[in-house]
Amino acid sequence: MSSIWNNRISISFFGEANDPYVGVTIDNLPAGEYIDSEEIRRYMDRRTPKSCWDEYTKRTPLPRIMSGVVNDRTSGGPLCAFIQNNDKKPENSDPCLSRLAQPGHADYTGALRYKGYNDVAGKSTYSERLTAPLCFAGAVCAQILERRGIFTGAHVAQIHNIKDNPYDRVKLDRDAVLSVRYKDFPVINDRKGWLMLEDMAKAKEAGESLGGIIECAAVNVPAGVGSPVFDGLENNIAQLIFGIPAVKGLEFGAGFGTAKMVGSQNKDDFYVDEHGHVLTRTNNHGGILGGISSGMPITLNVAFKPLHNEGINGFGDTCIVPRAVPCVEAAVNIALLSNMLDYPNFC
Repeated sequence: MSSIWNNRISISFFGEANDPYVGVTIDNLPAGEYIDSEEIRRYMDRRTPKSCWDEYTKRTPLPRIMSGVVNDRTSGGPLCAFIQNNDKKPENSDPCLSRLAQPGHADYTGALRYKGYNDVAGKSTYSERLTAPLCFAGAVCAQILERRGIFTGAHVAQIHNIKDNPYDRVKLDRDAVLSVRYKDFPVINDRKGWLMLEDMAKAKEAGESLGGIIECAAVNVPAGVGSPVFDGLENNIAQLIFGIPAVKGLEFGAGFGTAKMVGSQNKDDFYVDEHGHVLTRTNNHGGILGGISSGMPITLNVAFKPLHNEGINGFGDTCIVPRAVPCVEAAVNIALLSNMLDYPNFC
């Protein structure tokens, strides 16, 4: 199965949803980078925000690093981590379960692709449980990037019909990106967050589920990172974003909104600021032009579908969007670090 992403650094996932362990191997990381295990734990705990805890909530165990780190620093070898699976029972253990029983899931398509040998009951490699290794890899990459001043952050931009305040795509800075990172519910406007939680509670009572949108941004990415055509920065980010379960849409900058604009509205005029930096007055391009970073904040929106009702176990599953916030950040972190390795004087 295609569980390997290889682009300067290599990310390889192993394990399935019902295995005792899942894990990840990260190859070609710079040597000598300090890895803060407690910070990794804090990052991974964000997969279940406190406001979404219920009787089904289980804290992700601290990953066990098997190789690639010596005395808390990367050794230059492959970094391999195991993550214990606390909840490895099939999500639907009915022995009469048809392989075609769950609309909206990959049971049918996976059964065809793998001739019926895939683990249908546990949703195999299509499960959201496989976001744990993604978040571990993203947390490691985030620590390396942040020591160079590059910060990535995300928030719940929308659940159902309720929208949070958006990022300012032009004036976005480190403090704004980090302001929601460790909130109990990751939104900019707390009042909007309360309304989202109320809507989730109503959906749970009705036996329904909700989808939504996550907005993610990266600041202080220098201009000139990435390549045109098939190896663009957008391309690399998109590959990883679509590896997150339930993602159905992705846009950069103004995205689909540009279809409603005329050219004079969409253009991002360049200017030189008082520090001699080349910037744009607007940022409809989302910080990437021709697959290459422009020096403006990189911004993107990711759309998630609602879960099928039979897959809902608790309040946190009524809407998986809050739990996916660190997953989106992780995907962006991995893509950015991979591209930054080519940038002069990065390592």
